[in-house]
Amino acid sequence: MPRFPALFTHLDTLISLPSISSANPELDTSNVPVIDYLAQCFEDLGFRTEQIASPGTSPLTSGNAKRNLLATRGEGPGGLVLAGHTDTVPLDAALWTVNPFRLTEKNGRLYGLGSTDMKSFFPLIMEALKAFEGVEFSQPLIVLATADEETSMQGARTLAELGRPKARCAVIGEPTGMRPIHAHKGVMMESIDLLGRSGHSSNPDLGRNALEAMHEVMGELLALRSSLQQRYHSPLFRIARPTLNLGCIHGGDNPNRICGQCHLEFDVRLLPGMEIAELREEIRARVQPIADRHEVQATIKPLFAGLPAFYTDPDNELVRTAERLTGNRAASVAFGTEAPLLQRLGMDTIILGPGDIDQAHQPDEYLALDRLQPCIDALRGLIRHYCLPGK
Repeated sequence: MPRFPALFTHLDTLISLPSISSANPELDTSNVPVIDYLAQCFEDLGFRTEQIASPGTSPLTSGNAKRNLLATRGEGPGGLVLAGHTDTVPLDAALWTVNPFRLTEKNGRLYGLGSTDMKSFFPLIMEALKAFEGVEFSQPLIVLATADEETSMQGARTLAELGRPKARCAVIGEPTGMRPIHAHKGVMMESIDLLGRSGHSSNPDLGRNALEAMHEVMGELLALRSSLQQRYHSPLFRIARPTLNLGCIHGGDNPNRICGQCHLEFDVRLLPGMEIAELREEIRARVQPIADRHEVQATIKPLFAGLPAFYTDPDNELVRTAERLTGNRAASVAFGTEAPLLQRLGMDTIILGPGDIDQAHQPDEYLALDRLQPCIDALRGLIRHYCLPGK
C-alpha cells in the first residue's frame, strides 16, 4: 500500500489542533490555529491566502474566534473550488481507544478526531498538488476552509454573503466513500415557546395552561407533517418524504401548579422544492390561532438559520466528470452540507470525499488507508479538467 509521509504529517498536525464546534460555549473552541496552519501550507505551495472572520469574532485574536480561509492559485473567470470545514464535533474521550488528538495508524486505518469528517481532505489536496509543481494554472484553483459547519454553518454563510468564492465548479470533500453526491435534504430546527399564567391546580380558571396549549400545538404540527408528506415526495432519497420530528419539550415545575411556560423544539427535513421561509410562515399560521384560543403568548423562532435542500442535475457536466474519475455513480444522502450555500453563488456543486459518513461523529473515527490514492487521483483529474482545460 502506498505511503504518504507528508500527508500523514499534515493530518497529524491538523488533528492535534482542537477545533470543536458546539452550541455549548464550554465545549466550543477556536479554529484559528487550524486556519493559520493551512494558510502557511498553501502559501508554501504558491497560493495567495486570505483569512476572513465570521461575524462576532475578532479577526486577530484567538480565544473562541472563528475564521475562514480562501487560498487561490491561478487567475481567470472559471476554475475549481475544493471546499471543506475545519471544525469537528465534540467527543466522548473516554470511549476512544486511541488518542483522539493524534493520528494513529493501525489495521489499515488512520484514526483521529476529524480523520474522516473532514480534516483529511486538506492534506489530500496538498498531495494531489504534487503533480502540478511548476505548472501554471490557466483557470484558478481555490481551496476553501470554513468554520462552524457542524453547528451553524456560519463560516460558509459569511462567505456567501460576500459573494465568495467564485468559480465554475465546487467540490466539497465531506465523507461520501468517493461516490459523487448530487442531492441531499435540507434541515430546519425550530422552537416554540408558550407563555401562559401559573396558578393553583385546584382552580383552572386561575391560570392559562401553557402545557395544554402546547399539546394542541403538537397535534397541529403532526397534522402539518401529514400534509407535507402528501404534498412532497422524491424517489432520490431512501426516506422519500419530508419528515418532522418533535425532539424535546420542557414545561411546568410541579403537578399541583398550572403550567405557565412550555418550550418545544423540533426539526423538519426538507426535500428539493421546499422553501424554508414559506414553511416557517405556514407553521406560524397554524400555531398562532391556537395560542389565541388558549390566551397564551407564542414565540416561534429558528434555532439556526436553516439549510436548504441541495440538488444538482445528474446530467450536469461536473457530476458526469466525477463519475468518470471515480468509477462510481452519483447518489443522494440524508445528511446536510454547505453545498446549497456554494451552489447559490452560481457554481455547479457536488459532494465528494474519501471518508464514510458511518464513521463521522463516532468514537475511534477513522479513514481507511485504501481510500487515499483514489481520492488523490480524482482530485488530480478534477484539477486538470477545470484548471488546465484543453491540456
